[in-house]
Amino acid sequence: SSGINAEYGINTGEITQEYDRHLGAVNTITFIERNHSFVSTSDDKSLRVWDWDIPVDRKHIADPSMHAIPSCSLSGSGKWLACQSMDNQITIFATQKLRHNRKKVFKGHMVAGYACQTNFSPDNSYIISGDADGRCFIWDWKTTKVYKRFKAHDGVCIGCVWLPHETSKIITCGWDGKIKLWD
Repeated sequence: SSGINAEYGINTGEITQEYDRHLGAVNTITFIERNHSFVSTSDDKSLRVWDWDIPVDRKHIADPSMHAIPSCSLSGSGKWLACQSMDNQITIFATQKLRHNRKKVFKGHMVAGYACQTNFSPDNSYIISGDADGRCFIWDWKTTKVYKRFKAHDGVCIGCVWLPHETSKIITCGWDGKIKLWD
């Protein structure tokens, strides 16, 4: 809740670096650029890009139209960052210069108030997310249209992921306390 990302020494347990530019609680940390940099999101409705061990953000993205981002995922190729936004859409950023790709917006699900996980298919052809009504949504990457949606859980479907080696299968988890495998 302090708006600080802290780096700890594994041997000492002491803070070795603080990244303290956020004005609200930090929601996510996602490594990009082969783990040389990371993106953090916050309740202050911003994204910040940090280089490892440097406490000054190299890029700050904040826009009056942005909403808090409680979940991010990196594509398998490392080129795209999918950000679950509290305005019921998934926005996409190119990781190379962290530019917003306004042509790639995925809508139709209800996530406001929940940190529903989003993920890419292993071949980056689809994006997946759960929603507050327990549904699982799959969008086509190229068209941004809903490819499939189905009732996965009683209550919030908070997490979903593709199996990396059996790409026809998806695992979801929900607030109903269940983990489900879908084929």
